Amino acid sequence: MTKVIHKSYNQNDSLLLPPSLGELISMTHPVRIVSDILDKFDISDIEATYKSGGSSSYHPRMLLKVVVYAYLCNVYSTALCCSLDRL
Repeated sequence: MTKVIHKSYNQNDSLLLPPSLGELISMTHPVRIVSDILDKFDISDIEATYKSGGSSSYHPRMLLKVVVYAYLCNVYSTALCCSLDRL
């Protein structure tokens, strides 16, 4: 069986400006609470459903965080998730 390959997922990636993606989000923003809680969850059952082959996929933990935060903001449409950065 071939190994599943996810796109790189590191929320502390360094950029030229700002030096870190984490600096774009205030320390009191609710998305940090969602992230901290979901980092503690065991998502191995979700990861086991991914099939290998094809192009790399987004990391399931990152996608789960997006969905949970969207629900927290009363956004239930994936098409509207892009508006969450404006809240």
